[in-house]
Amino acid sequence: MVPVNCYGKRRIIGQDISKEELIKAGVKQSLIPDLKSVILMPNEIDTIISELADKISQDYKESEELLLAGVLKGAYRILPNLAEKITIPCVIDFMSVSSYGGGQHSSGEVRILKDLQENIQGRNVIIVEDIADTRYTLGTLLSLLNTRNPDSLEVCCLLDKPERMQNTDVDIRYIGATVPDVFVVGYGLDFDSKYRDMPIVAELKKECYL
Repeated sequence: MVPVNCYGKRRIIGQDISKEELIKAGVKQSLIPDLKSVILMPNEIDTIISELADKISQDYKESEELLLAGVLKGAYRILPNLAEKITIPCVIDFMSVSSYGGGQHSSGEVRILKDLQENIQGRNVIIVEDIADTRYTLGTLLSLLNTRNPDSLEVCCLLDKPERMQNTDVDIRYIGATVPDVFVVGYGLDFDSKYRDMPIVAELKKECYL
């Protein structure tokens, strides 16, 4: 599938979209003042995940099962919705890594905080992420998991920031949407552990993270 291009989809809150619309969509009222623009609404996210699931289902139609490895905490929203829509039985497992340390910029060091419980040898594995930016974290995960001899190993990301990409060796097979180089939160994406629970993807105001 071709990723949805979100560069022209930013809707300024109070101008292109109202606060009332956001509350109706499930955004908590206390979070709205921190948001500058909306990039994806819940129905748009659902459509993107459905298209990702359709593509994965087609590519693995001869497989008996898939192992979806979600990267915590960001993948907690996309992974169950993706698994539900994939037509092939899925085994779900999680990894937890640290590369940001509570700020906006990556520390450059990737630490495995929680490893997979499943043995992935000889299995079809898809790493599920909320967003890809520099791709250093994904590169580390792919290197680690490839040593365990899966039958196949691919990556699925809801969002991609092409302008932030630094590790060009990492190929992402499944990308839902490309977003501009702004600070995005919601649908699993956070800043200092806030905003993950929003059902939308939105741009955070600079004064909230600078």
